[in-house]
Amino acid sequence: MKEYQFRCPDTLPGSDPSIGRRISWGDNHWNSKTVLLHGWKNDPAKYNASKGVYVGKKNLWLRKHVKLIAFMLGLMGFILLIDSLLMSIFDLRNFQHHLAQRKSTGLKEEDRDAYINEEKSPVMYDRLLNLASSALAEKEFKQESSRFLEEPYQQASAWKPCSDRKVPTNMGKFDKNNGYILISANGGLNQQRVAICNAVAVASLLNATLVLPRFLYSNVWKDPSQFGDIYQEEYFMSTLKDDVNIVKDLPPHLSSLDFEALGSLITDADIVKEAKPVDYIKSVLPPLLKNGVVHFLGFGNRLGFDPLPSNLQKLRCKCNFHALKFVPKIQQTGSLLVRRIRKYDAARRMLDKQLLGNFVPKNSSNKQDTSGGPSKYLALHLRFEVDMVAYSLCEFGGGENEKKDLQAYRETHFPLLIERLKNSSPISPTKLRKLGRCPLTPEEAALVLAGLGFKRGTYIYLAGHHIYGGESRMLPFTSLYPNLVTKESLLTSDELAQFRNFSSQLAALDFIACATADVFAITDSGSQLSSLVSGFRTYYGDGHAPTLRPNKKRLAAILSENSTIGWNGFEDRVKKMIEEGQRVRARGFGRSIYRQPRCPECMCKEAR
Repeated sequence: MKEYQFRCPDTLPGSDPSIGRRISWGDNHWNSKTVLLHGWKNDPAKYNASKGVYVGKKNLWLRKHVKLIAFMLGLMGFILLIDSLLMSIFDLRNFQHHLAQRKSTGLKEEDRDAYINEEKSPVMYDRLLNLASSALAEKEFKQESSRFLEEPYQQASAWKPCSDRKVPTNMGKFDKNNGYILISANGGLNQQRVAICNAVAVASLLNATLVLPRFLYSNVWKDPSQFGDIYQEEYFMSTLKDDVNIVKDLPPHLSSLDFEALGSLITDADIVKEAKPVDYIKSVLPPLLKNGVVHFLGFGNRLGFDPLPSNLQKLRCKCNFHALKFVPKIQQTGSLLVRRIRKYDAARRMLDKQLLGNFVPKNSSNKQDTSGGPSKYLALHLRFEVDMVAYSLCEFGGGENEKKDLQAYRETHFPLLIERLKNSSPISPTKLRKLGRCPLTPEEAALVLAGLGFKRGTYIYLAGHHIYGGESRMLPFTSLYPNLVTKESLLTSDELAQFRNFSSQLAALDFIACATADVFAITDSGSQLSSLVSGFRTYYGDGHAPTLRPNKKRLAAILSENSTIGWNGFEDRVKKMIEEGQRVRARGFGRSIYRQPRCPECMCKEAR
């Protein structure tokens, strides 16, 4: 402990050393700050003769009680830590009382799916949640940060975007054209995006002119949006003009034809999933040559990834990563969304430029001022909607009420699944969980983030639709991570008004917020949004856009030890699981180039 010493001469002119006098403190000079000394020279406990200094009474007291002071400071820190832990545990438990007092809210039928079983949303891993709460409180006290804010492997930055480079002339367009290809894509935003780029590749394969894709109206998505409502038409056509002919509409003499009567209507029943180029040459080229037009209806996942000529693979990448730009209103609102999470304007990476276009915020003088909010954030795509939960056939700790609710939903929305189950031996929910086939709950997602060392104060953007179980199901998550935001909480009603009833356009905002996040965490590797966003981050992230992919089978094995595993052991195993998923690998045979673009057709690897 530092001593405060008052240095003075042995005698002062005209003064008696035994008489109190005012002297300056400092190094042998006088100043306006004075302290009264009381003739301490005669007191050996207060005067150091060898140094000629007086030691203040305050310092003597401090030296005498230093151990007591240290003990009291330590005790206060311990009390603060315990208080933080108890508050976290209270948050976790509080929702039991909250739900007990909740009365029926009279939800409309269309809202019921989002809040099924809300009155009994269970905590499945109570012990681990308590351990996680304690660990997060300790990390806040120590000011520790997660190492998973960055890519763990330097090799990731060796891969650079290059699918837009010029291809040899013998791989471009042919002079002769075999007719027109029209597609009507089904699904939501991300399924339609895959269909568009697959259609571009098929048009090039068959040497046909592609009509700007149409989007089918779905009773599930209920979105009437068409290509020009989401993507920039002229930019799309201009970017691909050297590779494939694209027009906005069919010629008048073809637009009035009955494609089905002509034999030019191609449904998903006519083309197998993951079809090869030879399948198109055998099945689609003949009616194209005969009638001058074919219409693909649906076109979901109807082109495989391998084997495929490299020029077609490259064209797919060029379409997905370069040609599809969101329209200005989506870019502008997406830019506003990201700025409100970050709390300051800063153009950061190539990702921002590609997604936000001219609406990338310019560097500002306050870009380092993060006092009003976070400079970094994590985006989480939590696939725990009621359709996903019901279709999985898993159980989530809700007992008989949950089973009845989910069975009723299956009977209404998945009649084909019900028929299939009647003619097969069902796999038990316990077995499904061990096999890694169950969607992660919000509770499990929070435990993974805590195991990776993300602090309680981490800002998290939640993408997706209504969570099964509603607010109460999310409470175990928000008790650990309270700084949870969505597009609905960040944007005003007026700002969202232009996107109401357009689910694909709202999904585009989620796409932007997830792709530009500092860290992107997924809970279901089969999700199209998660696949496309993670691929976009790999392509444009320059090795600085980590994606966290839990292995659900390995995680299920870890969580099965909830009653015995220690927190350090849980952390170690979760970190190893995530690090394994972050290894830098070239795309494997048959793997999606949209999700794993590290291949010669899409990206170029620099020598290191």
